[in-house]
Parts: sequence; C-alpha cells; structure tokens
Amino acid sequence: MNQKVLITAGASGIGREIALAFATSGARICVCDIDSAALDALTHEIRNVTTTVCDLSSPSEIEKMVAFAANSLGGLDVLINNAGIAGPTLPVEELSSQDWERVVQVNLNGTFNVTRLSIPHLKKSPSGVIIIMSSIAGSFGYPNRSSYATTKWGLTGFTKTLSRELGEFDIRVNAIAPGAVEGPRMQQVLQARARLSGRTVEQERQLALSLQSLKRFVDPEDIGALAVFLASNAAKSISGQMLRIDNDRQQA
Repeated sequence: MNQKVLITAGASGIGREIALAFATSGARICVCDIDSAALDALTHEIRNVTTTVCDLSSPSEIEKMVAFAANSLGGLDVLINNAGIAGPTLPVEELSSQDWERVVQVNLNGTFNVTRLSIPHLKKSPSGVIIIMSSIAGSFGYPNRSSYATTKWGLTGFTKTLSRELGEFDIRVNAIAPGAVEGPRMQQVLQARARLSGRTVEQERQLALSLQSLKRFVDPEDIGALAVFLASNAAKSISGQMLRIDNDRQQA
C-alpha cells in the first residue's frame, strides 16, 4: 500500500498488532510509545520501522513526536490514535481526582493533541485517514470504570465531529470499538473486577464471556486487520463510523 502511517502506543498490545498488520501491507511506519524497551524490541520485528519515545500526556512531547514522524516518513497518510490507559477499577466515590485527570489527559487530551497536529500533514495526502481506538465502553455504562468509559464516549463524539470537519479534504475518520481483547491488559481488568466482587478471576472471565454471542475474547490480530481495511481504498466510502469488534457483546 506504501502508506505513511503514524501509530501511537504501537510497541505492545493492540498497537503492536496494528503495526505488524500495516508492515505486512507494505506501509512505512512510525511508532511512538512511552516504553523504550518495547520500541527497541519492535525494531527487531519490523524492518525499517521508525520509532520514538513519547509521553502522550505531555503536549510538548507530542508536538516534537508528530513533527519527527512527518519528517522521517516524508508526510502522513494515516494516523492511528491507539494510545490510552484503563485507569483504576473503582466506584466513583473512591476514585481520586488525580486518577480521573490522568485518564482524561492521555485518552482524550492526548488523542486531541496528536490529531490536531497531524491534520495539516494529512491534508497534503491524496487520501488521508484517521482511526481512533475507542471501545464498546463508548456505548455502554461501565460500573467501576467511570473515567475510562467517559473518555471512550468522548472519543466517539470526537470521531463524528472530525469526520464532518475533514470530509471536504477527503480525510476519512472512523473509530474502532473493541470489546474484551485477549491479552495481559484484559487479565489485569479481570483481576481488578475479582478484587471488587469477591469472585475468582475465572468466574469473572466466564461472566464476561456470558455477555457475548461468541464465547471467546477478541484476537488482537483481528483489530490490526480491521485497521488496515479502514485505511485502504476498499473502505473509501466509510467515514464517521464506530466499528465494533466485540464478538457481539451485549450490555449487562
């Protein structure tokens, strides 16, 4: 595809799978992450990947990172806003303002700052694409996950607004909304739920699966494949959408 792609938080987890998928498609990739060791490991997996350390809670670091990505790639065609943190699993009355603000700073403000700085570069692309990693938590209420759910709802609105603003420049904007994704992060969520509920981690896992039509957690490789599709010409008529990839998760 020969696209120039910037992926935030792309050194591990879902971001890593997205980076691998775009590399397989022939794209040129710049990956930023806060984890320098994970970035180093990624350079051994993906040939000619460009990497840079960036704390997405810092506007000044974001400004330097986007400029570095655009310069190293020679422009931008695709922005993947993957960075986000889960925050504590606690009821609202026990959640500190500092924990709330940290989640908002990374998930909402970080995405906003990366996007606003990338838009001038994307306008120069013949077919610019922005993909925002939201969550099914952007459609449901999630007890004990208020900061995470609130930011994911906000990203849904941000996606819809961007698609209206940028359509005249032929920039497509969509959000991907994963459900429960297999991996270490989901294991941490299940452990936190178990501590609050008094159930075992396995009981929490089975409870989560009981809310889905397909009785397995989402394969992160499938999210990478969906991102590549949305950035491709095959999806040229899709914009302003939140595409759920959740094994048909239902509200509890």
